[in-house]
Amino acid sequence: MSGPVIDVKGLVKRYGQRTVVDHVDLTIMQGRVCGFLGPNGSGKTTTLRMMCGLLTPDGGSGTCLGHDIIAERDAIKRQTGYMTQKFGLYEDLTIRENLEFVARVYRLDHVRSRVDAALERLGLATRQHQLTGALSGGWKQRLALAACVLHEPKLLLLDEPTAGVDPKARRAFWDEIHALAGQGITVLVSTHYMDEAERCHEIAYIAYGKLMARGTADEIIDGSGLKAFVASGPGADRLAPLLRDAVGVTAAAAFGLDLHVCGPDEAALEKAIAPFRADPALAWERTRPTLEDIFIHLMGEARDNAEAA
Repeated sequence: MSGPVIDVKGLVKRYGQRTVVDHVDLTIMQGRVCGFLGPNGSGKTTTLRMMCGLLTPDGGSGTCLGHDIIAERDAIKRQTGYMTQKFGLYEDLTIRENLEFVARVYRLDHVRSRVDAALERLGLATRQHQLTGALSGGWKQRLALAACVLHEPKLLLLDEPTAGVDPKARRAFWDEIHALAGQGITVLVSTHYMDEAERCHEIAYIAYGKLMARGTADEIIDGSGLKAFVASGPGADRLAPLLRDAVGVTAAAAFGLDLHVCGPDEAALEKAIAPFRADPALAWERTRPTLEDIFIHLMGEARDNAEAA
């Protein structure tokens, strides 16, 4: 596509008196991996579903894959692969049987060759006759992804796809995601893992229905305005509870034996850590804030929309 794959403005979704998505604007280009982050219940999945034609918005407009997200939802859904957070395939079928079933649901031609190709691509060929219910979380994840791309979608929607999966399987999954993006597939993924957020081309942070940050990881960090220090030395990690609620501090956390502390006002932050600088055993240095620092800071600024309902 020459234009954006997704271009939406003013998306709104309400459930009763609660506005779970509040006038969200987003533009995403082809072949990009866009990560959606935010606290539980913040509207991430609802936003993704509205953009992809899986849910009708109560307000706003836009296009996805060149189709209107309200009037042409069926056309969008036919070109979208959706991997739900909860594994949704049949555990009493084999890997091959599940993929053949999905192929027939989509009325695909050349079912056998398509399934063979999917099995090879995701490393499932040697396990194709194994019952799905006997698979580990990582292998179920591979099968779910294989089912998502069987009909050759142009857009992938992945809802917390690596929850409960070991680090090696997560890395293999992300390698495959970037390979798909390299073929021009646009990927939208919700995640709570900061290392996964950094693997995305760009990030959208949503808290309680509001889009609060947008851009690459570096752009979000550089534009945050947060200041940060790291303290190292004996007992530095134990200072986190003492600083966490101090004026000027939005986050204080132990990282191994070190302490990482940050806040938006440099003078207030300096004042908060001043009493601890007197300890000659501790070394304090300025450092760059992390994505986690920024998201904790943004969460503190956001108003829980459940309170307004």
